[in-house]
Amino acid sequence: MSSRIQVDLPAAFVKIFALAGFLSAAILLVNAAKRAGIIPTSPFTQLAAPVAQLAAIGLVLGIYVLVSRRAGALAAAGAVISVVALAGLVGVEFVLNLVFPYVDPGVNAALRAGPLGIALTAVSMLFLLGTVVLMLALWRGSSVPKALVVLYTASVIPIALRTVFPEMVLQLGLVGLAVAITGLAVWMLRSVPETAGGTGIQEPAAQVTRS
Repeated sequence: MSSRIQVDLPAAFVKIFALAGFLSAAILLVNAAKRAGIIPTSPFTQLAAPVAQLAAIGLVLGIYVLVSRRAGALAAAGAVISVVALAGLVGVEFVLNLVFPYVDPGVNAALRAGPLGIALTAVSMLFLLGTVVLMLALWRGSSVPKALVVLYTASVIPIALRTVFPEMVLQLGLVGLAVAITGLAVWMLRSVPETAGGTGIQEPAAQVTRS
């Protein structure tokens, strides 16, 4: 019969976290379409960009709630680093979308060459580190489909190292991350008990056969 892990948190919370994941994925697709020239840059796309990171914080928290008892300290470390990095990325997106487009290219270059450039790089590296640690925890100690873990990790690499990769690779990374986040959000919803009035969250674990 199936063995399950019970987490003491209202199921509605995880549903909200999952919806935050869907929102993050949708905005990532908008960002990718904007960068590819499929949709024009507008005040809406510029203001929406940082919301992807804010919503992703909810996704990470929801994932951690579901896997915390199985994935242990590694998941906790990955979640903390990821949340801190995502909070920093909110600021990065504000700068990239609401500051840089409206300043002279020379000023832009000067800002990137100073402490701001160091901060942008540090936040990006922290984002990559948090992703690797959290995804490693999911790989080792959760029922998350491993294909999603691989896709999420691979997609974050060109995003975190955007100055190294060509623009097309960055766009593919945004799309891949959106797909991975959507898959994780669906997995979260499937982990919520369907019984009415349920107050717990269950993560499906490996099936155990008994004679």
